Amino acid sequence: MKVILDILSEKFATAFEKAGYSAEYGRCVVSNRPDLCEFQCNGAMACAKAYKKAPIMIANEVVAQLPDDGTFTKVEAVAPGFINIIIADKMLNDYLNEMAVSEKNGFEPKSIGKTAVIDYGGANVAKPLHVGHLRPAIIGESVKRLLAYDGYQTIGDAHLGDWGTPIGLIFTEMQVRTPDLVFFDENYTGEYPAECPVTLKELEEIYPFASAKSKEDEEYRAKARQAVFELQQGRRGYRALWERIMDISKADLKKNYSSLNVFFELWYGESDSDPYIMPMIEDMKKQGIAKISEGALVVDVKEESDNKEMPPCMLLKSDGAVGYDSTDLATIVQRMKDFAPQKIIYVVDKRQGLHFEQVFRAVRKAGIVGEDTDLIFLGNGTMNGKDGKPFKTRDGGVLRLEALVKDVRDHVAEKMADRDLSAEEKDEIARKVGLAALKYGDLSNAATKDYIFDLEKFTSFEGNTGPYILYTMVRIKSILEKYSAVTGIDTDEVLKKAANGEIKLSDTDGNDSEKKLKLQISQFAINIAQAVAEIAPHKVCSFLFDLSNCFNSFYHENKIVSEENEDKRNGFIALICLTLKLLENGIELLGIEAPEKM
Repeated sequence: MKVILDILSEKFATAFEKAGYSAEYGRCVVSNRPDLCEFQCNGAMACAKAYKKAPIMIANEVVAQLPDDGTFTKVEAVAPGFINIIIADKMLNDYLNEMAVSEKNGFEPKSIGKTAVIDYGGANVAKPLHVGHLRPAIIGESVKRLLAYDGYQTIGDAHLGDWGTPIGLIFTEMQVRTPDLVFFDENYTGEYPAECPVTLKELEEIYPFASAKSKEDEEYRAKARQAVFELQQGRRGYRALWERIMDISKADLKKNYSSLNVFFELWYGESDSDPYIMPMIEDMKKQGIAKISEGALVVDVKEESDNKEMPPCMLLKSDGAVGYDSTDLATIVQRMKDFAPQKIIYVVDKRQGLHFEQVFRAVRKAGIVGEDTDLIFLGNGTMNGKDGKPFKTRDGGVLRLEALVKDVRDHVAEKMADRDLSAEEKDEIARKVGLAALKYGDLSNAATKDYIFDLEKFTSFEGNTGPYILYTMVRIKSILEKYSAVTGIDTDEVLKKAANGEIKLSDTDGNDSEKKLKLQISQFAINIAQAVAEIAPHKVCSFLFDLSNCFNSFYHENKIVSEENEDKRNGFIALICLTLKLLENGIELLGIEAPEKM
């Protein structure tokens, strides 16, 4: 179905043509002055320049050509040439009734048949997730859901750090502590033990110890580099040990990501790109774009339009080692070969912007990616403490992600301590509301911006927060339960009847709060389309907050279940069922779950 702005714009385009002007000036927008009107057409302003005529004259001529077909309650040309629009209640009701029965409530997917790969993990194996992993994970998951809603086949890739220095440091320290492990015996030819020789807890102690030691001991650091080299060259014992470590690390990462409602289709690591690196480099050499510079093999990615320094993309270091540039380049080779996507989106720390600009330029220069594939760097800002610096524990350490999730959940549980619910219900509600508080608090900010983590604010049941959105949904469900008790119709059946058009919005006169709620609902498809086009989950949050505000104003100003006029009461029920459906759609796009009670 058409979005409401397109319906209005078509009528104004025809009116512009009838008045003797180009139809292109008929585009309508949501009013930026809701105190004056609901929609606007500002085309007469631009039209005036092209036709050298006063805009107010053009606006009046266009208004005179609009059809008297029940679409508008009032259309007025105002100086210097704006056209203010108020649409008729019946037209709006008809539109919302059509929305209620359409598959995606008025939103039409534009990308069916296309594929998008979203890289939003980036965790290192053998290391616990910390708060720095929060933003890429939840922003990436929401981006994936948004694109899937628009019709894309979406492929989320964890892209684990499994192949570099951290593994070499772990191997080196393990060899110091347990030199007799069979994995370190180069002469061993038998089967290796199936169990990992270290626990995850031990790994979490080994890596920071080894990392600190390597900064003070050059010989130790050299051994770690050699271990990485031998692993990548296929040393049998190292490969077996690496596989055991990968198994226990992946299991833990999957558990922690799933606790955030974050899921990946692929659990690839940097190692998966390894088979593609040397063939890619050889191809770049043949093309003449890979050249030696200061002993390293690089691709020059400077462009004439650059107004700042653009370092080359490094394929091989001077010692022949492979770095992040080549790994990310080869990963794109692999993704193009396996999926031929129309989009590859990287949701990573915005401080990596230069690196990805180099990589994107290099793959285009090499012809690995054509113009029909978008390479998008969605750099995210940091989550900061109240001091404005990256969030830390009280003692200055990096907070583990599972500890942050628990802190938020516990804070919500404290706020709900007086609720008359069972312990099991409280636990489940605290889990869902706590996660909503954390994720919405993050996603309501533009991905590129830093934000302050404020536990009290994020867990508030008032204001622009996740708990407020969920509370609104629970309130609607409570109203429907009361309606069910009065009518004897099961709540699920009520929702089903509203979704198939058996319960419709009423054309009886309503008040301002009802009209405002309807207008907000009518803009669902517009807002979701903007969120998709701009890859901006925060726009979904903005819509949900405005919708919740409109509903709560409507709720406070109208009797719903006790409304005596049955037609009007049914219209109210249809309206709140549609409101609930849009809220459900919205939080699903954010990766948030709603409880039944709060």
